[in-house]
Amino acid sequence: MLLDNIIKSEFQIDPDIHYLNHAGVSPWPVRAANAVKKFADGNVKSGATGYLDWLKLETRLRTQIKGLINAPSPDDISLLKNTSEALSVVACGIDWHDGDNIVSTDQEFPSNRIVWEAQARHGVELRQVDIMPSDESNDPELALISACDGRTRVMTVSSVQYGSGLKLDLASLGQFCRDNQLYFCVDAIQSIGAHQFDAQAIKADFVMADAHKWMCGPEGIALFYCRAEIRDQLRLNQFGWHMVEDHTDYNRKEWSPANNARRFECGSPNMLGIHALSASLSLFDEIGMEQIERCIVKNVSYLIDKLSEFKEINILSPTSEQRRAGIVTFKISTKESTEIHANLMKNKVICANRMGGIRFSPHFYTDINTIDKALDILSLSI
Repeated sequence: MLLDNIIKSEFQIDPDIHYLNHAGVSPWPVRAANAVKKFADGNVKSGATGYLDWLKLETRLRTQIKGLINAPSPDDISLLKNTSEALSVVACGIDWHDGDNIVSTDQEFPSNRIVWEAQARHGVELRQVDIMPSDESNDPELALISACDGRTRVMTVSSVQYGSGLKLDLASLGQFCRDNQLYFCVDAIQSIGAHQFDAQAIKADFVMADAHKWMCGPEGIALFYCRAEIRDQLRLNQFGWHMVEDHTDYNRKEWSPANNARRFECGSPNMLGIHALSASLSLFDEIGMEQIERCIVKNVSYLIDKLSEFKEINILSPTSEQRRAGIVTFKISTKESTEIHANLMKNKVICANRMGGIRFSPHFYTDINTIDKALDILSLSI
């Protein structure tokens, strides 16, 4: 009952909207909006008088993220603009050699493809592995590992694929990378906020994720985790007052990069985003990721069961519990997905057109009634 009360008070979406696009951009909880309003009102009335309090909130956010992904320390957390920037920090920071290669999947969002393709200027090859052939008995982890050789420097994968919703076994991949001295980079934008995530357990070297999907935060702010032991192995390509060790001594002529993850933050922090995201994550702290994940799993299972009743529907996402995430993508055999998607959106079923199909992505607060209404509208479109 407590969870029901929290959901009712925090998520106040127009009842005519059936929101199933949390893998795209999520609605904010009320507390995030209130935090932004309070921050804005404070700026209007007193400017930056409360800046020291803002800095305390920034520190609090790093601690919240530390707990969310089980990083060893808040000092391991950078606050960047987006996932693409964090991936660029990694891809452009590695000391490449001609003939090196990178192993990834063939399903990545452009953010986790373009930055690696750009390293071709250094003579680096990007190997994109087919991780989801038609036979569901495939082993995507083995396919990725088999693509590595003595010149592989990085394995970079999304924890959950944005189109298919395929969830990888990150622990086995991370162990392989650690054993073979490869960097393990995880784009976790489709996991963090939806599933329990442990950066240490999966032996990740780098983890990044925008706030605006499953964390229910704003665009323009993202977390970036870099394992402390390899922090200084990344060449810095962005410089400014905020990334130096003595960043409050503006008269100091000599400088060195900060000894913590702030070294990757070149300029002023996004204080507006920090206020909003900290408020959103306080909701996740309050409910607990175990319960949030359990609710998402329940919603996805229900959705898969209901979609399976339609003879015209082919579910493109993995249906095995081991591979399921918060994403269910399906195709209609009788109509083009663009036509179906347009009709769904017209009837306020908020979803996405991905992989030549329709992608539904319910969150923990999504009720069965919302899913049922969306499916009723879908049935009329077939």
